[in-house]
Amino acid sequence: MYILIAILLFGLLIFIHELGHYLTARIFNVAINEFSIGMGPKLISKTSKKTGIAYSLRALPIGGFVSMAGEDEESDNPNAFDKKPVWQRMIVTAAGSVFNILLGIIVMFIIVLNTKVLPGTQIAAFDDKATSNNYGLQVGDIIAEIDGHDIHIAQEYSYFIGRYGYEPVDVTVIRDGERIVLPNVVFPTQTDEASGVTFGNFDFIVYRTEKNFASVMKQSFWQSFLTIRTVVDSLADLFTGKFGVNDLSGPVGVTAVISDAAKHDAAKLWYIFVLLAMNLGVMNLLPIPALDGGRMIVLLIELIIRRPINKNVEGYINFVAMMILFAFMAFITIKDIGAIIGNFMEK
Repeated sequence: MYILIAILLFGLLIFIHELGHYLTARIFNVAINEFSIGMGPKLISKTSKKTGIAYSLRALPIGGFVSMAGEDEESDNPNAFDKKPVWQRMIVTAAGSVFNILLGIIVMFIIVLNTKVLPGTQIAAFDDKATSNNYGLQVGDIIAEIDGHDIHIAQEYSYFIGRYGYEPVDVTVIRDGERIVLPNVVFPTQTDEASGVTFGNFDFIVYRTEKNFASVMKQSFWQSFLTIRTVVDSLADLFTGKFGVNDLSGPVGVTAVISDAAKHDAAKLWYIFVLLAMNLGVMNLLPIPALDGGRMIVLLIELIIRRPINKNVEGYINFVAMMILFAFMAFITIKDIGAIIGNFMEK
């Protein structure tokens, strides 16, 4: 049942992504051949008599697509994708990621709306083993910046202390209406055994903030923004070597995490869903061939040079990139399955 929940959530993310492409294509009257959820063999397919669009459900829940005339091949249809102005094609291409991010924001708003207590950013007390109060932090201080990063909500100081607080960081506070910079504040640290990465830990308790429409909107916005920041930072950490390939998870690994959250913690499940929605939105905008971001680069080049790139060349590049992505996904999937089997054997 919990695995089914995970698959349904994945399906929802894919559906919303493809819906973004589909709706904007319909708005610009682009000729659509098929709207498909899933990849591989068709399980169900029905063609609209009015529009001629085939709506399909396919066997493998690992993706989906909106097939448009003139998208990857030459077409004589006057409403083909490649016949539309570049700015319209860019909107259609980016719409899937935008819809995923908007979905994440909406779910985040629902999460915050149902949260009983909203933590603030004013220090109420220090832990028994606190160290930061030895470097100038005081009860009553409002955390304004951590290592140069503005703090609007509690989740931000938690994140930035965790990310940068493994070594001394500058902390800016508001004290009696005055901004004060406290240099080289030391926080407690801990090291993750699996990755070997050291994190900082905040060592104080904060006052709660009043829950009203303004505070809920503020929390929803900044938590959503922080989630996107987390995805971007994680990608940067991967490329810089802070985290390795072994720290990545594919659909199988993520399904296991979602299933476990569904089993034990509904609130955590929806936070994971928001993270996945934002992750899907950001990842698809990366300038990698075969992804929406790669197509955006091609369209940007066309806009600059004022002529389309040869479709055969673009097709070959996308094909090679797709094969590399599939090979990488297969590798990650095998790794995830091995980890699940290993955990099962240990139990």
